[in-house]
Amino acid sequence: MSAVDEALANARTTYEQHVQTCRQCRADGAACAVAKVHLRTYNNARRDHLRATGGAAPRG
Repeated sequence: MSAVDEALANARTTYEQHVQTCRQCRADGAACAVAKVHLRTYNNARRDHLRATGGAAPRG
């Protein structure tokens, strides 16, 4: 797995785990400020992955 793939997988996992375990995210049904930062990190990693692979969609 390349560094770009690993960064994408880690960012996605971090975001998903936060949303599942965050009391505020679950109670409000909306992303809290921390979840938004994790989502932004995931989107940046996804964008980097697309650049590195020439536009191939990420797996998973």
